[in-house]
Amino acid sequence: MKFPGQRKSKHYFPVNNRDPLLAQLTQQEQSVSTYICGIDQTLVDIEAKVEDELLSRYGLPKGNSTLIDDQQAHELYHELKSNEMISDEFAGGTIGNTVHNYSILADDRSVLFGVMSQNIMVGSYAYRYLCNTSSKVDLNYLQPVDGPIGRCFTLISEDGERTFAISKGSMDKLTPEYIDQEVVQKSSALVITAYLMRASEGDGMTSAAMKAIEYAKAADVPVVLTLGTRFLIQEDPKWWQDFIRENVTILAMNEDEGEALTGFSDPLLASDAALEWADMVLCTAGPLGLYTAGYAEDTEKRATSHILLPGAIPEFNRYEFSRPKLKADCETPIKVFAHISPYMGGPELIRNTNGAGDGALAALLHDLSANTFHKTNVPGSSKHQRDGLCYSSFSQVCKYANRVAYEVLAQHSPRLSRGLPEREDSLEESYWER
Repeated sequence: MKFPGQRKSKHYFPVNNRDPLLAQLTQQEQSVSTYICGIDQTLVDIEAKVEDELLSRYGLPKGNSTLIDDQQAHELYHELKSNEMISDEFAGGTIGNTVHNYSILADDRSVLFGVMSQNIMVGSYAYRYLCNTSSKVDLNYLQPVDGPIGRCFTLISEDGERTFAISKGSMDKLTPEYIDQEVVQKSSALVITAYLMRASEGDGMTSAAMKAIEYAKAADVPVVLTLGTRFLIQEDPKWWQDFIRENVTILAMNEDEGEALTGFSDPLLASDAALEWADMVLCTAGPLGLYTAGYAEDTEKRATSHILLPGAIPEFNRYEFSRPKLKADCETPIKVFAHISPYMGGPELIRNTNGAGDGALAALLHDLSANTFHKTNVPGSSKHQRDGLCYSSFSQVCKYANRVAYEVLAQHSPRLSRGLPEREDSLEESYWER
């Protein structure tokens, strides 16, 4: 497990670098590893530049998202491929992106539940999915299916308008039998997306997700939900509020999804409202940066040394140096908020907005898992005299999530190909040390 972020720490992390003199006197036990697990609709993102005539021929309304069947998907892919119109093919899926990025950042294991084509040919969608997923992601629990995984075509017109054609394939065919109870209950977190709750009749994805949630709750494993899209949430906000209250520990969303869920367009107010249902919230807000919100014990709160920020909640970041806790673990819980503006003002050229939120969530999950790792391997550390949900403070989680989101925005793929640089050549060290 790599240390989350880049900063000095008095809490001796990682735990396997022991004092060389003491190492001669004592038998060192092997560090106990930690991991996260997630459930996803396995799909491949296919990007191509097209003429409007092609959209009309396939019955795809320009600028909209349309479901197409397997035959249409096959014909469309064949035409795009044969005419060399495809610019990129990436492994996709919100949770797939998140667990991949987590494994890149932590340099450690994660587990993905989902489906995979039983027969894989070189160059096929399934082949590309596997090629673009970190070897640290454990894919041994995927359910084999007879058919293709999902495909999402992003068709870009000359005027820059994006039209989406989605072929579900067998991506929603996951059944509860393929959710391994022991794997879920020994993990540091279970990560799911709102899309899993809306599988079609006859598909097992929703049942599988609910079984995993049941296992996680029974073992007090945090359940992390990322909302995915505002259109899904605004259909029935009350249903989602109840679902989050009953099942979710950490909620990840952007400002649009937050408004659909809570009715507040201000991301700070939306995060505040969401704390009525979840213990912690990560809210990305585009050019405004991102927010974290959650609970701390009143007697353990730590005041910030940063400038107090104005907002819908005045001086909302006053206690951002506090560590997140479960509300149930607080005798006198207080709400804590933190914010950070885009890293270095954001990239000069934003190559991809897809996946920035997944990158930020991966950073938060890395910090959460690092807390479990450190607590398991150094139980006597002063860090764990008071139980926390994450290893770091709200402020540090903000900085780390923000830095990872920048890295995704500055590249074309929604998945990281490497961890953060060892040295920030373009940035003073104070970003991490302050």
